[in-house]
Amino acid sequence: MVEETGTEADTETIRVWLVERTYSDDEQNLIILVYATTDGERYFRKERALTSFTDVRDTTAAIDVSPDNLGSVDDAETREQYATEAARMADEHDPEDAI
Repeated sequence: MVEETGTEADTETIRVWLVERTYSDDEQNLIILVYATTDGERYFRKERALTSFTDVRDTTAAIDVSPDNLGSVDDAETREQYATEAARMADEHDPEDAI
């Protein structure tokens, strides 16, 4: 089930849940966050540079994104992994919870 949010007055968005957080091997101080739909079929990748220890921003359990910003997960194993983790996050956390 893909959870859609928003109203007719604003742009339709889709809620995605944090499924992966990694540190970039290529660039220093870069965190890669991957959020996915609960069916694991679509994902949103977000890169965040950590410029200093004073630049602390919370990573939330879920975010709402435009469908235009979502990619498709083609690999069945990855899709299953994302679906499992997104469903777990949705069951255990409120969308605005800091993770």
